[in-house]
Amino acid sequence: MVRIAIDAMGGDFGHYPIVEGAIFALKQKNFLPIFVGDEKKISPLIPKKYRNRVEIVHCDDVIRMDEHATDALKRRDSSIYVAVDLVRQGKADAVVSAGHSGATMSLATLRIGRIKGISRPAIATFMPTRIKGQHSIVLDVGANVDCDARNLFEFAVMGEAYAGKVIGLEQAKVGLLSNGEEATKGNEVTKEAYTLISQLDTFVGNVEGNDIFKGDVDVIVCDGFVGNVLLKTSEGVAETISYYLKSEIKRSPVSIAGALLMKRVFRRLKKQIDYAEYGGAPLLGVKACTIISHGKSNPKAIKNAMFQAIRFVESDVNEAIRSRLESLNS
Repeated sequence: MVRIAIDAMGGDFGHYPIVEGAIFALKQKNFLPIFVGDEKKISPLIPKKYRNRVEIVHCDDVIRMDEHATDALKRRDSSIYVAVDLVRQGKADAVVSAGHSGATMSLATLRIGRIKGISRPAIATFMPTRIKGQHSIVLDVGANVDCDARNLFEFAVMGEAYAGKVIGLEQAKVGLLSNGEEATKGNEVTKEAYTLISQLDTFVGNVEGNDIFKGDVDVIVCDGFVGNVLLKTSEGVAETISYYLKSEIKRSPVSIAGALLMKRVFRRLKKQIDYAEYGGAPLLGVKACTIISHGKSNPKAIKNAMFQAIRFVESDVNEAIRSRLESLNS
């Protein structure tokens, strides 16, 4: 049975959405949620029929969003430190947190450790594409602001393995994000990375920003600075389009009538861009599953984060990453 250490104090809305989301997941999947946080606040949120199917590890300290990530290394009684340490001690198989993402990354990297051959872990996220039911995976989207070519090569290997083992995309197509498709385009880092990533038979070459949403490429590699800007820009564009559509619909009766026909389209669009549908972003490259959820996660998002963690653990993707790197470096 998969055991998931859950930072029940992380997130913007306290214990409720975290506990509620995990219970929703427990109704559909057999796993062990280990809630880390204030027991007095957690216990009343757990339905009586599920109390013998969960564990609670009490602590009352939490790393606030406005604190430095490095503070977490000293705060051994904080919820995220305790949750990560449960994984380190072998008492849990995965950790999920909607709390301070920097603290989660730092603790997972330093306390759990990196996979052999990985110099820097990367955050992977899912982007919608034109192909129904298909998403592209982009990494890194924030863990590493500055990267060298070797880092980007490792991201490509991790993304390829994750797409194959967790998502089920055998022979996932890998692309390197650049300012042109030609191998000569890009800065010195991406040019060198192009040569390294070319070792992968799944590498299709450079891709541009608009290719991310076409669905022709499954894994897109970039540094964390570019990836985070890409992620936030995409979210802003989606929100702006929705805003303009809603504004225009309200301007005339004819538009309102048309809106009834567009209702299903809006619903599908919202589902495609809703972070709650994915639950969180996996931190690839550490020795155990680490899922970083949005601070504003609702119960649905946490439920899906649980499902994602279970798939990750059961897929043995970390062994796939290790063995792939070993074969390429030999």
